[in-house]
Amino acid sequence: MFEFLKGPLLNIQEFVVLSGRAFRNMIRTPHYKDDIIIQMDSIGVGSAPLILLASFFIGAAITLQMSRALNQYGAGGQVGNVVAITLVRELGPVLTALLVAGRCASGMASELGSMKVTEQIDAMRALGTDPVQKLVTPRLIATAFMLPLLTVMSDFLGLVGGWAVAVPMLSMTTTTGFWNSAYQALVWNDLAQGLLKPFAFSLVIALVGCHYGMQTSGGTQGVGRATTQAVVVSSVWIIILTFFIGKFFVGLN
Repeated sequence: MFEFLKGPLLNIQEFVVLSGRAFRNMIRTPHYKDDIIIQMDSIGVGSAPLILLASFFIGAAITLQMSRALNQYGAGGQVGNVVAITLVRELGPVLTALLVAGRCASGMASELGSMKVTEQIDAMRALGTDPVQKLVTPRLIATAFMLPLLTVMSDFLGLVGGWAVAVPMLSMTTTTGFWNSAYQALVWNDLAQGLLKPFAFSLVIALVGCHYGMQTSGGTQGVGRATTQAVVVSSVWIIILTFFIGKFFVGLN
């Protein structure tokens, strides 16, 4: 009667088992430090140009769209306040995570999926190497470390984009007024929310990407299918998590 539930439940079970093994391996040796550094370079340095460019224009677009409403109520001087809260609380972490998911979750799934279908992962097991310890845990650690850093950079470049529209282009306020209002708008709740979200998103991106990569079957078509699933599922979970984390912090006020 419930045959259709077997597949999803088995998938969830395998994801939970993989996640538990990946977290447990953080305190077990060997730690494969070279692999962690390589993944940090791929995820962090490789994603930085894309994220910084997108963040600058997102901040500029927010300011451009808000300028009419703010000027209508004579609140043009508060543009820094609006941009800072929007970016730090919500848009900065979510935008950064979605871009990293599109770039890195797909990369993890395709790389591990290719290794799976060519039986390289089975060869690791035959040689006594734990594939989760070697392949999954370094990606998890690297993503958890780099995504919050990328988010901080994204927030700053978004504010620079907002300043570029608000001050030189539209003359809504002064440079000092913009940065003062942006600084004064942020409280510890905003900063905690803006750093907790990317950390939670990083776990989702790494684990989902590695999970679908490790479960790949069906040759090259299976690799493509795993890549698509990794991006879609991680993106959906990012949107879901940002609501619940935001709800939690709203409840603290």
